[in-house]
Amino acid sequence: MKRKAIIISVSGKHLSRKEKNLIKKEKPWGLILFKRNISTLNQTKKLIKSIRSAIGDKKFPILIDEEGGSVCRLENFFDNSPYSQKFFGDLYKKNKKFSISIYKNYIFSICSIFKNLGINVNTVPLLDVLTKNTHKIIGNRSYSSHKNVIKALGSLCTKIYKKNKIATVIKHIPGHGRASSDSHLTLPVVKDSYKKLRKLDFDCFRGVQSYFAMTAHILYKNIDNKNPATHSRVIIKDIIRNKIGFKGIIISDDISMKALKYDIVTNAKKSLEAGCNLALYCSGKYKDSSKLLKQMPLIDKFTLKKTSEFYKFLS
Repeated sequence: MKRKAIIISVSGKHLSRKEKNLIKKEKPWGLILFKRNISTLNQTKKLIKSIRSAIGDKKFPILIDEEGGSVCRLENFFDNSPYSQKFFGDLYKKNKKFSISIYKNYIFSICSIFKNLGINVNTVPLLDVLTKNTHKIIGNRSYSSHKNVIKALGSLCTKIYKKNKIATVIKHIPGHGRASSDSHLTLPVVKDSYKKLRKLDFDCFRGVQSYFAMTAHILYKNIDNKNPATHSRVIIKDIIRNKIGFKGIIISDDISMKALKYDIVTNAKKSLEAGCNLALYCSGKYKDSSKLLKQMPLIDKFTLKKTSEFYKFLS
């Protein structure tokens, strides 16, 4: 399997001839959908079918951010906005047994839609801890300020998706909850000690089973005071791989976000150099996608092995 080490996106609700040829020729690892790509159930199915047809791969990874709450890509035909992760976290604190039952049924419903459409990866759950400084960009996307709630519901989430043959992406590893600014707009700086982060934020990710994880564009000043996590070998190798023990494929957060200071090609390359296995580009601009795909390397042996495991899981 020859695939470039990047996940791209497309501009609209139908695959253009240029996009089709680009996907066919350059072969990205996967493609992520956004609200701009989705209007109706049938249109979305046709778009996904055309993407897979272009690359000639029936299992080609099609990702989506369908978190519920403020992040609902399917809302044109499925309104998921009342059901944020915090909704389920608050419910869990009131009645564990009832909340687990409701959450399971909710995920089964989402998976039913994904299977109908052909989506095989959802970028959930967020395992970020709510704190007094958490920026509203995370807000109710987080389950809770309590580690036990986050780990319980995060583990349940990945387990139920797995039962339904849909992969998950735990995020934003190793933790976005202490960031008081929005990484879409600027680089958040977290000044808390390693000891404090290890006990709470980092530990929320430990032991939660997932094929994929997505990094945080956060500068952890007391761990690596020069590089955000996505570009930090220290964070990715020492913290995410060794301390947290994540063994799956690591995906960068969107390389076009302003928290990363370089151009998109350099941001992508630095992500891979730091230890991310795949770069993520979400803006869907054809010229940028083309530029990135032409300069990205093929996936390495580790990513190839893990991708093969993922494909076997889908069977």
